[in-house]
Amino acid sequence: MPLSNPAEWVTAFLAATIALVLLGRSLPWAALDPTGQQASPLAAAALSYLQRPGLLASTGLLLLRLSIGLLMIHHGQEKLADPQQFASTYVASLHLPFPLFFAYAAGFSELIGSWLVILGFFTPLGALALTSTMAVAAYQHILTGGFNIYVLELVLLYLGGSLAILLIGPGRFSFDAGMAPLLLSGFGGAASADDSRLQPAAIPIESR
Repeated sequence: MPLSNPAEWVTAFLAATIALVLLGRSLPWAALDPTGQQASPLAAAALSYLQRPGLLASTGLLLLRLSIGLLMIHHGQEKLADPQQFASTYVASLHLPFPLFFAYAAGFSELIGSWLVILGFFTPLGALALTSTMAVAAYQHILTGGFNIYVLELVLLYLGGSLAILLIGPGRFSFDAGMAPLLLSGFGGAASADDSRLQPAAIPIESR
């Protein structure tokens, strides 16, 4: 589906970038220190994944999320606009049962997953949805057309981008990074409290 108005896409891209940058600079990043004493190992690992240190790294992840998400949305819209045609053209070549069901699944995965990745909200789920869909698409292209780079290149770019987001995390300019300290602070505090109860008590010994 060609872009009807590229200026609108550029404006939306810039507006989303500015909004998420402002969000990232205003949220309480220091509510829970992933390296401090109050964080359990699991909470520290989660925060390290969601809050990648460094302004440049987070900016790069934001641009990657916006690029992959905005470009993937229309693929999901196309599938949901005519799921029967997509099922008979693409899904049927995979010899899967219930091709119409998988056509809807692919369309909703791309549409909802793209929005989650753009906003950085439940980013691992959104990135996993896009990665899974693109992995199946790559397999379908190889199955029907062989290793044709001109057919595979776009699918592999989407697959690599969504997989990178899944493995690296959303960066600081995301809703996930902003909410993580608030959601994990209680968990980290509870874990540290439990650990303190396991510490051996010091018994004073009087010298004679």
